[in-house]
Amino acid sequence: MGKKAVLIGCNYPGTKAELKGCINDVKRMHSCLIDRFGFREEDITLLIDTDSDYDQPNGANIRRAISRLIGSAQPGDTLFLHYSGHGTRLPVANGEDDDTGYDECIVPCDMNLITDDDFREFVNKVPKDCRITIVSDSCHSGGLIDDAKEQIGESTKSSGHHSSTGFSISGFLKSKMEDAFDTRGIHMPHRERQDGEDVEEESEGMKNRSLPLSTLIDILKQKTGNDDIDAGKVRPALFELFGEDTSPTFKNFMKTLLSHLHGNSNGGLMSMVGGLAQEFISQKLDNDAADESLEMNKNNNLPDTGILISGCQTNQTSADATPPGKPLEAYGALSDAIQRILGETDGEISNRDLVKTARKMLSREGYSQRPGLYCCDDHVDAPFIC
Repeated sequence: MGKKAVLIGCNYPGTKAELKGCINDVKRMHSCLIDRFGFREEDITLLIDTDSDYDQPNGANIRRAISRLIGSAQPGDTLFLHYSGHGTRLPVANGEDDDTGYDECIVPCDMNLITDDDFREFVNKVPKDCRITIVSDSCHSGGLIDDAKEQIGESTKSSGHHSSTGFSISGFLKSKMEDAFDTRGIHMPHRERQDGEDVEEESEGMKNRSLPLSTLIDILKQKTGNDDIDAGKVRPALFELFGEDTSPTFKNFMKTLLSHLHGNSNGGLMSMVGGLAQEFISQKLDNDAADESLEMNKNNNLPDTGILISGCQTNQTSADATPPGKPLEAYGALSDAIQRILGETDGEISNRDLVKTARKMLSREGYSQRPGLYCCDDHVDAPFIC
């Protein structure tokens, strides 16, 4: 039985999204996997954005690394994935069914978002008799594996998450379009605190690992040269930027959008979009040979092998902390808590006990974030990692 891992750290150096502790988190976890859990160096893939000797944690590289991790797994293998970096969330598109009301996403260094639906697809491909543990020390990480059962947390059990605040296909079709990506979405205020969002107050030496929608939009405007991007246009903008390498979730969205455009051709709408723009979208979608991956299979018949330990709830931020006078020793609050708990524990510790202990530890130290546990019942009291 093998043990394999992918560790991802994004500090976003030199950008307005810069963090300090994410690379330290994955390096500490790297040592922990080898020294405590018996992983071999050659079975650990490390992606970081502060050293050109390593693969960069952009969206395409992260997807490839996770796909290789799962694709190489044999029955009985232990798989582990750790992500430290920004998280963000997008209101779900109208017609989507999501148990938190949002698409929770991690933010690779190039902003090519990876969504909760993507993580569900990854987990669905894990071989029988394997399990994969995912630690996401990022904001809005509750519910990052779509449809995973919430064992500890408040992200999916409370009411009020299911408001229809996302992108509307019908709204798109009613709007005047100047090009293939001109949408009429919900225009959310560009502010760092959204209604109902529990934001960790930043202080000296403390940042949160949330990429606000306003900041994401600003970065996309800079990357595309298009100043007309708003909340409703984030998905098309990402598809425009990354094409085949964009999230299957967003490609599926664009495929649905294109079918709606064709279905409304009699009203002169198609001529407003323009044939070249339609051809551009179609080519990008047709270049994806794995059409099966565009079908979001949420009803996989295999047992759910995914275990998610989240840094916080879907409406919360996770802290990136720098000790006073020690700028090189920054860390994520959850990652640091995990390392301290493991250091104080002889032998195994269950997923349940790890998360409950981390919650208590972070609360005592003044953090408002509440880590979560998402997995099937069989994995709640299973040992953390292995």
